[in-house]
Amino acid sequence: MYRRLDPARIVDTAEKLRSRVSERFPESGLRQVAGELVLVCQRAATDQDWFRRPHFWLRAAVGGLIGLLALIVAATLVVVLPRPAGSSIADLVQLTEAALQDLVYLGVAIYFLTTLEGRRKRSRALKAIHELRAMAHIIDMHQLTKDPERVAHSAGGDDTPSSPERSMSSFELSRYLDYCSEMLSLLSKSAAIYVQDFADPVTLSAVNEVEDLCNGLSRKIWQKIMILDREMG
Repeated sequence: MYRRLDPARIVDTAEKLRSRVSERFPESGLRQVAGELVLVCQRAATDQDWFRRPHFWLRAAVGGLIGLLALIVAATLVVVLPRPAGSSIADLVQLTEAALQDLVYLGVAIYFLTTLEGRRKRSRALKAIHELRAMAHIIDMHQLTKDPERVAHSAGGDDTPSSPERSMSSFELSRYLDYCSEMLSLLSKSAAIYVQDFADPVTLSAVNEVEDLCNGLSRKIWQKIMILDREMG
């Protein structure tokens, strides 16, 4: 079936990418980022089972609380129910207002309890997605000073003491930028894992934001790669 993301394949791809980065740039900070990428992909794979699995213990507790609340409301109505012989219009109005108020509170409590599992999953998903967003910016920082035109035309006269060190060849820079683009793609796929079995609108919106961010950053990287290929050609 090719209609679902396979977290195991994503983890395997991240591990191979980590090996490639380590072999090509063993002393670079990008190697450490690649290692962190493997960890977040592994966590996304583990979290998918957690999101897909019903939390029966929580549902049982919620069901018990709802039943208890309903019992309390019913007992309250029985106690305050006036006797037919001594009832008046004022008593009936007062009883109706009290009953409606209790039903409203009961409805709010039931809504809060029945959405508890979804909100719990949402909180965990949003925390993980926030870390993915931060990693995307970290990857962007690593490629920020990689200027393909300066590498292709390394005159060196325009550098200042504060200029970043440019020790990569054109081929190495091309591989470095390509690795950054692959990392962003894997981050985007890891974010999609969180909504594959969890159809929460808030979480889906956060995932879409991460995907847009990764796509935008990747486009900037590919513009550099195209410039580099043009200069090398």
